Amino acid sequence: MTKRRTIAFIGWILAALILVVGIGVWNQKPIAAQGNTTIIVSAAASLKDALDEIKSLYQKSKPNVTVNYNFGASGALLQQIENGAPADVFISAAQKQMNDLQQKNLIVPETRRNLLTNTVVLIAPKNSNTVTNFKGLTSPNVKRIAVGEPRSVPVGQYTEEIFKNLGILEQLKPKFTYGNSVRNVLAAVESGNADAGVVYATDAKISDRVKVVETAAANLHSPVVYPMAVLKNSKNAADAKDYAQFLQSANARSIFTKYGFGIAK
Repeated sequence: MTKRRTIAFIGWILAALILVVGIGVWNQKPIAAQGNTTIIVSAAASLKDALDEIKSLYQKSKPNVTVNYNFGASGALLQQIENGAPADVFISAAQKQMNDLQQKNLIVPETRRNLLTNTVVLIAPKNSNTVTNFKGLTSPNVKRIAVGEPRSVPVGQYTEEIFKNLGILEQLKPKFTYGNSVRNVLAAVESGNADAGVVYATDAKISDRVKVVETAAANLHSPVVYPMAVLKNSKNAADAKDYAQFLQSANARSIFTKYGFGIAK
């Protein structure tokens, strides 16, 4: 009988201990995970190669921040942001899109900066001798000219300005094949689907399948400036501001210049 009571007593103690431990575990507050965050950067397609390299450099110094890119035509990115698509930082290839967002109170105004500059060039397939300069595009030997869609692709807007100022826009329009981003224009010339195209100097620089025929004079088009800003609806505003600041650092600027961009003043 004593033995039974002893066993029962021990069992009771064990049950009590299990109950106490269980309550402790139940009430224990979860250990907070380290602050891993993700920021989304919507950026003009012409920035892809430079920003991809900058991303690797940035995340070495900020391992807890993941940077995801959304590249496209500045006008298309603008529409996405206006329609509520998630984004933390916006970098466009023209002032117009950033102005639209600022007028609609969709950016943090004090974070807006002019980040980079670029030039506009006429390109042709590497081994082609059909195109000699912008005015030479009027030749009947030139059948197809790849240009950015001017309503949404800034390089298309600059292209129209160039042709208009040269007095050849209406003459060339029947030859246009439109691209939905500057990289799409580049691809059309690389593939030979167009006899010529108008892109940024930085896009021509990354391709070994095209050559620069002529660089547009600065007085033929609006200045090519890339403004940047943190968006008002950013879910991670502090990290977005930190990333935007990094893009203005000496390390980031050296990468931008390597790809042919100018630094805005």
